[in-house]
Amino acid sequence: MSAAIDRLLAIMAQLRDPVSGCPWDKEQSYQSIVPYTLEEAYEVADAIAREDYAELKDELGDLLFQVVFYAQIAKEQQRFAFDDCVEAICQKLIRRHPHVFGSEQADSSEAVLQNWEAIKAGERQQQGKTSVLDNVPQALPALSRAYKLQKRCAQVGFDWPDVQGAWDKVQEEVQEVAELDSGDARLEEELGDLMFALVNVVRKQGFNPETVLRNANLKFERRFRAVEQHLAEQQLTPEQSNLQQMDALWDQVKLQEKQQGF
Repeated sequence: MSAAIDRLLAIMAQLRDPVSGCPWDKEQSYQSIVPYTLEEAYEVADAIAREDYAELKDELGDLLFQVVFYAQIAKEQQRFAFDDCVEAICQKLIRRHPHVFGSEQADSSEAVLQNWEAIKAGERQQQGKTSVLDNVPQALPALSRAYKLQKRCAQVGFDWPDVQGAWDKVQEEVQEVAELDSGDARLEEELGDLMFALVNVVRKQGFNPETVLRNANLKFERRFRAVEQHLAEQQLTPEQSNLQQMDALWDQVKLQEKQQGF
């Protein structure tokens, strides 16, 4: 394993070599490769969702390369090296698993998560970060960030006692949106409040909103592709049909899926 990592680090160093390296790789910075890192992370998630484990192997390699890329830039700037990243995560894992590497007890996943969050809170305080919401990355997708912000606040008791309170807030926000005209300057803000409130409902029901919406996207895509297939059988495209035709086919697809146990 060490030989494989050493080979990857050597390849990365060669790609960044000032004289003989790749022109594109030499031009990159922390900031410029962030979009590629995010793309690779999503490709990992996609391979897992499709249960394509041969592709997952390749995608994990691509994601590891991103880590090596950042570490090489940092090494050139004498900030840190790849080994420092490895040592940092080793220390963190040991520190945050005292029930494995220490004497504390945690007999369930819930207890582990409670300990984990308490340890993280202590780490934030040591770093001079006093807000419960410190260290929630601004760069997270908005849906995931809303979920994380709400979870952080719930840990200190700022939360609805049950899901009904969250549902009542959704209804309140729906009413506020319904009362606004399409050109009202407040509409965008109120729609944001509605989406934030709905994330709360999803969270209170024990689901991750990112996963819930991803599954809804997949279902929509599957059904619309089936609509396209039905149209193609009639030698039509969506552009050549109308909403009434497509809606009827959509209902047909939904019924077929229910009959098939989807």
